[in-house]
Amino acid sequence: MTKNQKFTLVKRPVGMPDETHLKLEESAIPTAGEDEVLLQTRYLSLDPYMRGRMNDSASYATPVGLGEVMTGEAVSEVLESRHPDLSPGDMVIARTGWQTHSVARADALYRIDPGLAPPSAWLGVMGMTGFTAYVGLLEFGRPKPGETVVVSAASGAVGQVVGQIAKMKGCRVVGVAGANDKCQHVVDHYGFDACVNYKDDNFEDQLEKACPNGIDVYFENVGGKVFEAVMKLVNPFARIPVCGRIAHYNQTELPEGPDRLVPFMGQILIKRLMFRGFIQSDHHELLPQFRRDMSQWLEEGKVRYQEDVVEGFENALSAFQGLLQGRNRGKLVIKVS
Repeated sequence: MTKNQKFTLVKRPVGMPDETHLKLEESAIPTAGEDEVLLQTRYLSLDPYMRGRMNDSASYATPVGLGEVMTGEAVSEVLESRHPDLSPGDMVIARTGWQTHSVARADALYRIDPGLAPPSAWLGVMGMTGFTAYVGLLEFGRPKPGETVVVSAASGAVGQVVGQIAKMKGCRVVGVAGANDKCQHVVDHYGFDACVNYKDDNFEDQLEKACPNGIDVYFENVGGKVFEAVMKLVNPFARIPVCGRIAHYNQTELPEGPDRLVPFMGQILIKRLMFRGFIQSDHHELLPQFRRDMSQWLEEGKVRYQEDVVEGFENALSAFQGLLQGRNRGKLVIKVS
């Protein structure tokens, strides 16, 4: 490749982002400076959090500026190095953004071991999404043997790992997904005890039947009707790690209906519920422990994973739209080159 291809944010979206918001452009391939390396992106991670970075609103991270490359993490290959610790051909995790080439400081990179897991898996089960599941469930969900754990977006990159770790902890695991094949997949391949489709007319009845002893841990990825159904079944002292709320990311106005805040706050008090929002990047001290545990679980066959690999950097925007609509199956990555 003789040019750097990149998606830049040129307009802030209201609702679903499209080509009027993210523009595919070309520029010269950058040059590495002192202690820097030139990278070529091999796999680009697409994740729901990116939708929030397009908004100019207060959040845990600075939004992407207009005219800037869309943020994102990638597995990249070192093409040129001006640092003794990295050599051409090394594979690293880098926050490159949505582009085919980039320059980074060597101390901002993590060299991966393809012998432990394939390169793309370092963006999923061995990477950010696997670590998100690990931190959220073990640090804040704190599952105990015999408890019931419910996972929304159960077949997604985070949900599939949450459910498998919960099974290792001796829990009954119930998934929630938006398609029958997704539900069947998490039961057959990840060992979930049950999974229900939130799009079914009798979804709430199915969820109640799947959780005969109530819900002790709810790993929240979605919000919306799934959250409302779960809240009717939570047990006293239930723990709710809040990872995401993808059902609301493209809303253009507040949902209709009565104000539920007062009864919701009453339920938190009466049932002594624990809600904990968390961001995995706040817990870097746990990364070595996570990488050690997850590599062992993968080697022993205790954790399995599914990837949705889309070929071609030019397809990143359409693939991201599909992610927000639930079309992906497992961890979504773009195979760039």
